[in-house]
Amino acid sequence: MCLSGTLEDKLAAAAKAGFDGVEIFEPDLVASPWSPAEVRSRCADLGLAIDLYQPFRDFDAVPPEVLAANLRRAELKFDVMEQLGTDLVLVCSSVSPDAVDDDDLAAEQLRTLAERAAARGMRVSYEALAWARFVNTYERSWDIVRKADHPALGLCLDSFHILSRGSDPAGIRDIPADKLFFLQLADAPYLSMDVLQWSRHHRLFPGQGAFDLPDFLTHVLAAGYRGPLSLEVFNDVFRQADPLRAAVDAHRSLLALQEATRAHAPTAVLADPVLPPIPALSGNAFTEIAVDADAAPAVADTLAALGLGHVAQHRSKPVQLWRHGAARILLNTSADPGAAVAAIGVETADPAGYAARAEALFAPLLPRVHGAGEADLPAVEAADGTAIFFCHSGSEPSSWLSDFAPTGEGDPEGTITHVDHVALTQPYDHFDEAALFYRSVLGLQTQHSSEIAAPFGLVRNRTVADPAQTVRIGLSVSVLRRGEEWGPRVSDPQHVAFASTDVLAAARAVRAAGAALVDVPDNYYDDLDARLAPPPDLLADLRETGVLFDRDAQGEFLHFYTAVLGGRVFFEVVQRIGGYAGYGEANSPVRMAAHRRQRLGSAGSPR
Repeated sequence: MCLSGTLEDKLAAAAKAGFDGVEIFEPDLVASPWSPAEVRSRCADLGLAIDLYQPFRDFDAVPPEVLAANLRRAELKFDVMEQLGTDLVLVCSSVSPDAVDDDDLAAEQLRTLAERAAARGMRVSYEALAWARFVNTYERSWDIVRKADHPALGLCLDSFHILSRGSDPAGIRDIPADKLFFLQLADAPYLSMDVLQWSRHHRLFPGQGAFDLPDFLTHVLAAGYRGPLSLEVFNDVFRQADPLRAAVDAHRSLLALQEATRAHAPTAVLADPVLPPIPALSGNAFTEIAVDADAAPAVADTLAALGLGHVAQHRSKPVQLWRHGAARILLNTSADPGAAVAAIGVETADPAGYAARAEALFAPLLPRVHGAGEADLPAVEAADGTAIFFCHSGSEPSSWLSDFAPTGEGDPEGTITHVDHVALTQPYDHFDEAALFYRSVLGLQTQHSSEIAAPFGLVRNRTVADPAQTVRIGLSVSVLRRGEEWGPRVSDPQHVAFASTDVLAAARAVRAAGAALVDVPDNYYDDLDARLAPPPDLLADLRETGVLFDRDAQGEFLHFYTAVLGGRVFFEVVQRIGGYAGYGEANSPVRMAAHRRQRLGSAGSPR
């Protein structure tokens, strides 16, 4: 159920993504034209074991007449399993109105089922559903299995069912290893909602949510479990995505979980590590913006107004290097129409180490053309198509900077010091994949998350950063898209945020240079005065310069935005005061509305 498509599609994707086993989900088999024997043969051809058949529902603690029907149903399912060549069936704790709250009866009936299974060389794995009528914790399911006391009856542990209820997984250590028949893994965000709806629509692959799966897995391994690590992820987006892409992401999540579990518990019994270690990052080396002939002058003029200078030119490619301090922007003028963030260079002393890690995580290196004597920079493609380069900045020949010839223009005066963050809108069905990519490949962790009630609907934000926060990448997604058919919209907006030592001075300089900034309405500053009461002099300066303001318990944040350039790219200048680590999301709807007004002004009447 993790993947989109028919059973045939799913098996092919799982095998191609490198999995060695699958669970057969009954609805997939029912809809397949292949017989169970043909499914078994196809799996064998693909190198896939069939580790489990599921689900068998509503069996336990029922009246005698229901039990008789359930046992008949079970025998027919055993016939199917025999043809599939699997010996393990998952039985979920009951949600049926026929079920009664009687653990002794449940144990007795499960023992009967286990006897039937054992007679055919099969086993039963009992799982507590988090929303079951009575047996909804792993502790209670274990009590029932222990009472039943049959060698063909054991437990299926599911991380979602256990962690969503807040159960302590440490108790798993006390369960005998020979009673742990199967393990299913799923991550999820923490949500306050009905647990069934949470489970059916919002599960994620490990590392994409908020559950502490390394800790959970450590307890299971400490109990002696040595069976498969299986993914059971119900997710509306994954079920509509390309099955191979989702399967690759799923395999990546398990490799990352293996690594994280070893870090959490070095003595955990796991296969030898297959991932090269994560090299250290030390900042944003460059951000490359691809521009066409129409967008290039506006982007260049805005960079100049922001205080960056065109300090170098690539020796063989139409790429300009703009810089102020440690902030570097590459303008690539060989682009498709418009403007877009095409690449991010991350600073590391070990580019080759990152390249090896990326390939081990199914992120193959991008093919690149470079001239003789030019730096051969390894790069991989992120979920949204942005290229991520691993590089180091220096004067040695291997540095990417050696590919650029100085123009003779020095750094202009200004307040910009470095790139604070780069923000990229993600395709809706790749948002969680993007978070896992940056987490696993680059070692970035979620540093900040928020949701914004924007003018055109809900926007989710997640910023990932290295531990020192020298590299920050903001990921955002809207359920549908930004804008509507009735007005010009910004399609998949992207922006680069520069850090400044004096954002008010920077705003004045940019306005004096003639660059277009967003127009902030007086209503915003009236509300700001009421909400946060900045000092009157500061409020007057903010109003005069069009600078936005935010404050939290750690510090303050001042920032302003340019107009959208080339259809989707804009710049931000930020100043962090104290320990403020956020991004001023409360001001984002103001910026979005201002950008739309500017778009309408340049496009004429609404469509």
